[in-house]
Amino acid sequence: MGTAVGGERAVPRYVQIAEEIVQQIRAGVLKPGEMVPSESQLVDRYGVSGGTIRKAMVEVRASGLVETRHGKGSIVKDRPPVRHRSSDRFRRSHRQGGKAAYLAESAQSGATAKVSVLYIGPMEAPEDAAERLGVSAGTQVLARRRLCFRNGTPVETATSYLPWDVVKDIPELFAENPGGGGIYARLEDHGHEFAEFVETLQARTASKAEASELALSPGAPVVHLIREARTTEGRVVEVCDTLMAADQFIFEYRIPAAD
Repeated sequence: MGTAVGGERAVPRYVQIAEEIVQQIRAGVLKPGEMVPSESQLVDRYGVSGGTIRKAMVEVRASGLVETRHGKGSIVKDRPPVRHRSSDRFRRSHRQGGKAAYLAESAQSGATAKVSVLYIGPMEAPEDAAERLGVSAGTQVLARRRLCFRNGTPVETATSYLPWDVVKDIPELFAENPGGGGIYARLEDHGHEFAEFVETLQARTASKAEASELALSPGAPVVHLIREARTTEGRVVEVCDTLMAADQFIFEYRIPAAD
């Protein structure tokens, strides 16, 4: 690889091509739903090898602006991000108004939301969830696994783990629809008043199975979020393990500057 004037390393050609394609998408030259030109078209346009174009498209896919469809090529996504307001979406007023957190934040963004329940029932607590709940790994808990859609597109999976002694006398938590305000409203109805929600986030690439479930390109970025719901008594009564399509969410946190 050569160097530019002044000793700076030259930008690889495939990076230049990727940046140009990304700029075309952001400028609206390539519109949502349109196909990105094929490899042969890009080879002709830029006068480079197919290998250079394939490397460029790896960079374009990493931007999160396109998705690859088997046998069809790459298409520009029509997936504007949702603003994910940590300081707002768990307000008690939302629950009292009959809105669960995901539905509340989707409504604020003007999106049409849908939640598909994949599983509800007893499960042995995974090690991480068990530690956060203060029980031994393998202890029976209630698991609620959901797939959440926004404007018809899957955007996150979420599995809630709840202590069995807490949920066994709350029949609504075993139903697909736990009622207005979601599971947090039902827990508060039964005396479990929330003090805070603590979230841990990690950005990584999706596994093959995760990418398939969320309709993402292979290796697309995701955000792995784990939330603990803590009561005023200091007990964690739910651990929610969530995987989110990174291009769908902007995280906004309010951090107090004073004690």
